[in-house]
Amino acid sequence: MTVLELLRIGPVIPVVVIDDVAHAIPLARALVAGGVRVLEITLRTPAALAAVTAIAREVGEAIVGVGTITRVDDVARALAAGARFGVSPGFAPALADAARASGLPLLPGVMTPSDVIAGRAAGFDALKLFPAQQAGGIGMLKALHGPFPDVMFCPTGGVTAASAADFLALPNVACVGGSWLAPPQVMRTGEWGKITVLAREASALRTSAR
Repeated sequence: MTVLELLRIGPVIPVVVIDDVAHAIPLARALVAGGVRVLEITLRTPAALAAVTAIAREVGEAIVGVGTITRVDDVARALAAGARFGVSPGFAPALADAARASGLPLLPGVMTPSDVIAGRAAGFDALKLFPAQQAGGIGMLKALHGPFPDVMFCPTGGVTAASAADFLALPNVACVGGSWLAPPQVMRTGEWGKITVLAREASALRTSAR
């Protein structure tokens, strides 16, 4: 499955920070129950890779990936954990080469037109605008559409439940990334039903790129 195909599975990819591996399986099940199947677990905590492995083994409906890939060896670690895709906050030829050699679908991050040119030259037609809000948000995506009509984006960073629909209405947005689907406090208290509700609301959003 290509990155663009992954991005088109649902309108929102939850960007998840897991502190306790015990939260991984119930969280994934709660998201899937709400219709969200593609999950990004960020490499921001010691529990991240173990959480990916747990989800990959126990929640077959979920398509779990690793986010915050910033080093070449992160690609191998993601694959070993069972990740089916990777996400990076930026673009580097070495990361692109490692992902291509390993077969791990990669969504690289970009922030400027020069980044987009570099990513496209490396063969990527789907990119993550990050941090989306600081990079110009909707205005930036509109500006990028003219010179790069063949590139699709997943804006992440500052996208909220309230603003997601406006991003998704753009013709060059395949989906958005958002942290609001997995609030840390809700995970700590184990209120998984609340996460299913958030996931169901996110799944009801639509994109113009479908």
